[in-house]
Amino acid sequence: MKPVPQMPAQTVAPPTATSGPTASPPAVEVHDLTVAYHTQPVLWDVDFALPPGRLVAVIGPNGAGKSTLLKAILGLVPLTAGWVEIFGRPPREQRARIGYVPQRESVDWDFPTDALDVVLMGLYGRLGWFRRPGRRERERALNALAQVGMAAFARRQIGQLSGGQQQRVFLARALVQDAALYFMDEPFAGVDAATERTIAGLLRELRSAGKTVVAVHHDLQTVREYFDWVVLLNLRLVAAGPVEQVFTPENLHTTYGGRLPVLTQAAETRLRRGTGSD
Repeated sequence: MKPVPQMPAQTVAPPTATSGPTASPPAVEVHDLTVAYHTQPVLWDVDFALPPGRLVAVIGPNGAGKSTLLKAILGLVPLTAGWVEIFGRPPREQRARIGYVPQRESVDWDFPTDALDVVLMGLYGRLGWFRRPGRRERERALNALAQVGMAAFARRQIGQLSGGQQQRVFLARALVQDAALYFMDEPFAGVDAATERTIAGLLRELRSAGKTVVAVHHDLQTVREYFDWVVLLNLRLVAAGPVEQVFTPENLHTTYGGRLPVLTQAAETRLRRGTGSD
């Protein structure tokens, strides 16, 4: 395996993980996590812990390993080294408490099914594959569609929906699971302004209900507005902690290096001026 250069990481321990034997465990704890494809490291010695009840943005340049991090935590890709715990237990023991929204580009939108059936798939973990959804399950699925403004499209084939509508349907599928922890891979990518407002409001509602959301995010100008914790990643962990502590120009430079994009530069300028996003 090729060596990876050392990069200083700044981490802030979650307060709930440091306050005695009765304290709640972190929502997510990652220790020495390493993932490699064909001996090429994609993630290297990543360590952090996320407290429950937070909205967490995972940020980094293209190829930084952000989506791989989510998949590694979920057990969808094998670990080369390290371990992961969800609420103090291995992920395989906590599947009923986890919801996942993948990237839209990873979904076969030509599959012949409608929006309601896609949402009902979120209940199969509880129903089992051989028990058909009943009236109660359909009501839950319709309520989830209503939460994201898609009740009128329940019988619309998913391939006939716009990108923003498709994303709302997949959010509804996660919501119907009533999970304690949600992983979302770029939930704001490629959606219109109305859908972005809907998703942002939904995230705030989930936090108010005590849920934890970990989302890959690419728009640095909205980090302060949408999230309260951040994980900065570029193959290795750069920083993890509350937004006001670790989302700094210095950490952004370390994360993006010479590939600092225009949006990142704009966000950095706002940070230096102390204006941020209220």
